[in-house]
Amino acid sequence: MLELRDACALVTERAAALPAERVPLDEALGRYLAAPIDARRDDPAFDNSAMDGWAVRAEDTTGAGPDSPVTLRVVGESRAGVAAGVALAAGQTIRIFTGAMLPDGADAVVMQEDTRRDSDAVEILEAAHPGKHVRRRAEVVREGQPLLPAGLEIRAGEIAVAASQGHAVLTVHRRPRVAILSTGDELRDLGAPLSAESIYDSNTHAIAAAVREAGGVPQILPLGADTQPRLDALVADGLRADVLLTTGGVSVGDYDLVHGAFAAAGIEEVFWKVKIKPGKPVRFGVGPNGVLALGLPGNPVSAMVTFEVFVRPALRRMLGDPLPHRPLLRVRLARPLTAPATRTELYRARLEGDVAHPAATGSSADLSSLVGVDAFVILPAGTGPLEGADALDVRGGRGVATSPWEA
Repeated sequence: MLELRDACALVTERAAALPAERVPLDEALGRYLAAPIDARRDDPAFDNSAMDGWAVRAEDTTGAGPDSPVTLRVVGESRAGVAAGVALAAGQTIRIFTGAMLPDGADAVVMQEDTRRDSDAVEILEAAHPGKHVRRRAEVVREGQPLLPAGLEIRAGEIAVAASQGHAVLTVHRRPRVAILSTGDELRDLGAPLSAESIYDSNTHAIAAAVREAGGVPQILPLGADTQPRLDALVADGLRADVLLTTGGVSVGDYDLVHGAFAAAGIEEVFWKVKIKPGKPVRFGVGPNGVLALGLPGNPVSAMVTFEVFVRPALRRMLGDPLPHRPLLRVRLARPLTAPATRTELYRARLEGDVAHPAATGSSADLSSLVGVDAFVILPAGTGPLEGADALDVRGGRGVATSPWEA
């Protein structure tokens, strides 16, 4: 039976960034660039004003002050999208607005607040120096220079930069397609009538939501009854995706038939069973064409925990994410926790600042313990009672995005 860190490494090292595809800019949010993009034009594209005010020749404002104003004659206006169309000569000024092109002959802008308008003339109340309140052409980036590197996550800021350079389409890594197969004779689709011995299928919907959150595209397969021919056919169908996830049927009972279905489909076993609580009977293999196949436990809590530690990092890597793991936090525990003697436990908890409030129970049968969960507290085998520990931030964004299993 594998240690948790070794099992995680075996999964993630077999996950690679998927081939590139081109998508419209407005559909690229959350994706990762598969190819760099360069600037198509200078930014700014021309000298322009950083302020509303008056374009001037700095030398014409020498000595200007509140008590010694310099008077200049107004000869035009420059606003965003409409240039003045005239050059500035000595003793002249042009009304200018933020972002508007600096007229020929001008080398500075005096803020509106530092002037007084008098019909066709303006009194300058503060001297300017060359370049004051002027954004110079190409001071941000020059045409042809790198703009966004490959491997970068596309967020709102990256969208803005790409759009400003006219990039309507970006080359990004394809989203992983994830086939989801829940198994068990007891399972029923939502809304179907229940018998005394049947239950609604929650795993499919929970795993599909987790796949979407991770950036993948869930493809839900029909429920898998506990017959070998039925499971064999569904597993074979699932191998048309990039990743196949099954829940249930991976333990040692007479009706744990996923092992046989994996073998029949030509899925090479990499490991089965990990020293983790919950989720010990997780199975991982690689199918034809490199499809990743993970048999998660049928218990819904175990399925979600094993998805987090094994599946999600693999999906993130397939998206091109260079930091595919959840952030790692150091937390104080609101109450002490003790780890099992032989397995690493991931204990559900709710965060308040750096304090983790453990769920009332660590039972893998308590599905309600997943509600409001912010973190999985990592309890190394045989340790405790612990008052502080590392935790996976399953809501993301507050810790260091490094693998928690490397140390």
